[in-house]
Amino acid sequence: MSALAAYCGLFLAAFAAATIVPAQSEAVLAGLLATRNYAPAILILVAGIGNVLGSVVNWLLGRGVERFREARWFPVSAKNLERAGNWYRRYGWWSLLLSWLPIVGDPLTVAAGIMREPFGRFLVVVSIAKFGRYIVLAALVLNWL
Repeated sequence: MSALAAYCGLFLAAFAAATIVPAQSEAVLAGLLATRNYAPAILILVAGIGNVLGSVVNWLLGRGVERFREARWFPVSAKNLERAGNWYRRYGWWSLLLSWLPIVGDPLTVAAGIMREPFGRFLVVVSIAKFGRYIVLAALVLNWL
């Protein structure tokens, strides 16, 4: 597999994992790290950028949620969106540090858009969470193998 194909595949998996498509970017990153054919820093950078951009899509969806809430393709169920909204109202922007979590992370990023979280702060906090997850995963995979 060419390096470009590997990096593009990882980017797409990370982007999709943060949006409407059920995807597993951690498995893709771990697999690429395990080959030891790619620079770990570049893999983390590519995965992080893809995942953050996917969260930005969620934030944008949250900004316009009233237009899309009933659409079949909308990435978050009403139940999960309500739970995330309650969590967000209670803990505020700090809750975005949990945006890397499965199930609740994506609704939190949508809730941030609904709550009109300033984009700059959203981007910084979500980037810390998303990149932090990939850094920890890479450290575990590289030290375990």
